[in-house]
Amino acid sequence: MTGGAAADRTPSVAVKIFSAGSAGCVADLVTFPLDTAKVRLQVRRDAGARRTVQIPGESGLSPKGQRAGHRYRGVFGTIYTLVKAEGPASLYSGLVAGLHRQTCFASVRIGLYDSMKELYSGGTQRASSSASDAGILPRLLAGCTTGAMAVAFAQPTDVVKVRFQAQSRLPESSAKRYSGTLEAYRTIARDEGLRGLWKGCLPNVARNAIVNCSELVTYDIIKELILKYDNMPCHFTAGFAAGFCTTVVASPVDVVKTRYMNSVPGQYSSAVHCALTMQFKEGPTAFYKGFMPSFLRLGSWNIVMFVSFEQIKRLVVRLQRSCEASPGPA
Repeated sequence: MTGGAAADRTPSVAVKIFSAGSAGCVADLVTFPLDTAKVRLQVRRDAGARRTVQIPGESGLSPKGQRAGHRYRGVFGTIYTLVKAEGPASLYSGLVAGLHRQTCFASVRIGLYDSMKELYSGGTQRASSSASDAGILPRLLAGCTTGAMAVAFAQPTDVVKVRFQAQSRLPESSAKRYSGTLEAYRTIARDEGLRGLWKGCLPNVARNAIVNCSELVTYDIIKELILKYDNMPCHFTAGFAAGFCTTVVASPVDVVKTRYMNSVPGQYSSAVHCALTMQFKEGPTAFYKGFMPSFLRLGSWNIVMFVSFEQIKRLVVRLQRSCEASPGPA
């Protein structure tokens, strides 16, 4: 992931950290509605039925005496239902916490990836002009390490983001738990203790180890294979492939993580208990609930993030070179 034109100097660690955090925020702004749809589908607990949501202005009784409403049907059906039932703002519920998360999370797991890869490859990255000197094992270890480090920093923001996305904003709903981001941090810390802010940390570590290994290593390898076309289409292709591989591998862990972090105190004793409950009550397909929005979200997120990451890196390096080249005051 050492992109840039040959004429550009190698970006520093600080530049990579800044670029990764900024690119993660840009990607979240673009893809957050898909992420919200994914979370709503993942926390749906009925195995054989879809959740019904009452649409304002569409009250009344169906022929069977039931209230009329819309259901969560697929990715875009869920987005449509959320907009109709809860307003367009519901698609961005938890955005502030999401941006908090990316500022901490993407900065560490992506910004430090090359440094960790260099460390695990015994310094060969620094001594060689070719990024391909690092084998697959140093890449995997680097992905696991930065993913775990990022979770340690960003877990409270992830808990708040998931709970905001899962709660209903309908006025009549009794599921509304928090009115604001800072209030959510305070409420969780007060009612559940500091452990509540780090709830689901272990499954999140497992998830992000898998995500980082799938996402960054796939992007790294594919980008190397087409490095002679080191441009925006190259970054687009590598980012899309990374998103697909990540979704296939990480979806079961992601569903368990989302369910467990969104659960009320006492509902599950552990992440393993949550996974076993899903298996026994809903079957193996429960672990791939929300797969399509996960793929659409991760694929699009990876494309936007990696393209932004490469461009922001180049822009910052060029600004640095311009500042260094400009004459100082006489």
